[in-house]
Amino acid sequence: MSASIRDVAERAGVSVGTVSNVLNHRERVTPESVVRVNAAIAELGYVRNDAARQLRAGRSTTVGLVVLDVRNPFFTELARGAESEADRRGLSILLANSDENVDREARYLDLFEQQRVRGILISPYQQVGERLRQMRERGIPAVLVDRRSEDDLFSSVSVDDELGGYLAVRHLLETGRRRILFTGGPIDMRQLDDRRRGARRAVDEVPGASLEILPVSASQVEDGSAAGDEINSRPHAHRPDAVFCANDLVALGVLQSLSAHRIDVPGDIALIGFDDIDFAAAAVVPLSSIRQPARLMGETALRLLVEEGDDPRKPAEQVVFEPELVVRSSSGG
Repeated sequence: MSASIRDVAERAGVSVGTVSNVLNHRERVTPESVVRVNAAIAELGYVRNDAARQLRAGRSTTVGLVVLDVRNPFFTELARGAESEADRRGLSILLANSDENVDREARYLDLFEQQRVRGILISPYQQVGERLRQMRERGIPAVLVDRRSEDDLFSSVSVDDELGGYLAVRHLLETGRRRILFTGGPIDMRQLDDRRRGARRAVDEVPGASLEILPVSASQVEDGSAAGDEINSRPHAHRPDAVFCANDLVALGVLQSLSAHRIDVPGDIALIGFDDIDFAAAAVVPLSSIRQPARLMGETALRLLVEEGDDPRKPAEQVVFEPELVVRSSSGG
């Protein structure tokens, strides 16, 4: 049976109030009491119940963060930004990975509500507006990350994905490429659809240019490798001369496959990704990419969440960062 705060007080020979002050307001007790209480805690193996303490106080110090795919370094960096800002405010982050699965996403939202977290940061896979609205009515606000709120009912932090797609393909076109292929998945995901739309806008500005869509099941390295294998299986005349990938993981998989098949990048096929993760610059052929300020996005989302929690009447705020083109060897620019 676990030790209670009363057990600690009895072992230390002090009141329950003194133990509470040692745990929460050390400045109110004498150094001698601190030593005695800490010794009793160590002897008994006492672990305080923060969840119960927070419920009594009426305010949680934890924030739930749901990301689409924790394997993607973009989300790792975004989580680090949220964690840094949370730490500065005396809060903690609970990280959940939906793995682009609707049911799993819903289970994590249920779990965080049961834990009565202070708020939710979420990169949603599909539409979760009604579920988040219900949670907000019960006192748990939410901020969307990497996705703009379509109805502006929730604050959000995102990047202009359509502009990013436009910048990527315009760069490829400016280097003389004309047969552009876009690959990534799931292709119906909002962010990918926006990037494809930006790519289409750039292609439509150049006579003779074309855009082909090659869907894959997800946006991981293995999916990019499968796309590269499919490109290699085509006759030379039917291959694209440039590939724009939905993210850098797909681009690294494409690069891996094309290199294995002795297709020169960027000589035969130029290549550009999206996110500008750390691995992009370290690839065997340094990868051109569209940079997102992932850490700043996480920091900003946490700030908006805290502000809404402090003032529920605060209007929703849509923060949209501009992406940046980063040119390296893979695009031949």
